[in-house]
Amino acid sequence: MAAVDWETREVDVAGSPVTVRVGPEVPGSTPLVHVHGFAVSGRYLLPTAAALADRGTTYVPDLPGHGASPGPRPPLSIPHLAEALLGTLDALGLDRVLLVGNSMGGPVSLETAHRAPDRVAGIVLASPAGGAHNQPLPRAVVQLLRDAVHEDPRMGRYSLPDYAHYGPVAGLAAFRQMVQFPSLERLLRTPVPTLAVVGSRDPLMPPPHRVRELAHLGPGHLTVVVVLGAAHAMNYSHPEELAHAVRCWLDGQPITDDPAAHARTRVLQVAQGDAPV
Repeated sequence: MAAVDWETREVDVAGSPVTVRVGPEVPGSTPLVHVHGFAVSGRYLLPTAAALADRGTTYVPDLPGHGASPGPRPPLSIPHLAEALLGTLDALGLDRVLLVGNSMGGPVSLETAHRAPDRVAGIVLASPAGGAHNQPLPRAVVQLLRDAVHEDPRMGRYSLPDYAHYGPVAGLAAFRQMVQFPSLERLLRTPVPTLAVVGSRDPLMPPPHRVRELAHLGPGHLTVVVVLGAAHAMNYSHPEELAHAVRCWLDGQPITDDPAAHARTRVLQVAQGDAPV
């Protein structure tokens, strides 16, 4: 994977500073904006962001209240975070982008697409948590604890300081916001081309038979893929596999294993949905 020199910018969003990591400019491309999960910064998204940095000018913001971007306590709701993401796009001068969201970044990306579909060329949802499978809250907490043993231990160098900085009370409130968000309903009505990627070892995602059901119930522009062996934070643990799936989808090609990258992807949808144009 090629190394990327990230530039750090600070933009003003509704009177608050938002920190954004920016990759090399790719002229004529649709920008890629990577959206992080709850209570953490965008740092753990950088492996996948780097793997896709040649496909479009890449932006990895810390949403308000996360990482290096100050914000209110209690945390912003997902609709408010979607508004903040749109404000970040405005501040960066980005008219139309591809969103790549992980965990809570999935609901935020979905909400952004529903609010402003003209601003979103497409969305990639890696482990889009929230909804009935994660409810009630105690069930989601157990799922999160089970997921912790499946994650790459090296991610702790990013997640643990971020969680400590965010704070346990605010973190639980943000987790509740994510769990209560109707991600499945939003996904089945996604207004833009969408790639949903789930990990086979992610307790926060529905079981395989429900994922297959989703693939058949979704609109024609929805593609569903499983990354075998991945847990919830696949953007960190499986960047090559996720990036390969995204590249195939963007090129309108069937998503199959990538022997060169030892990818472990499996397409669950018989007919792949439309890719962004």
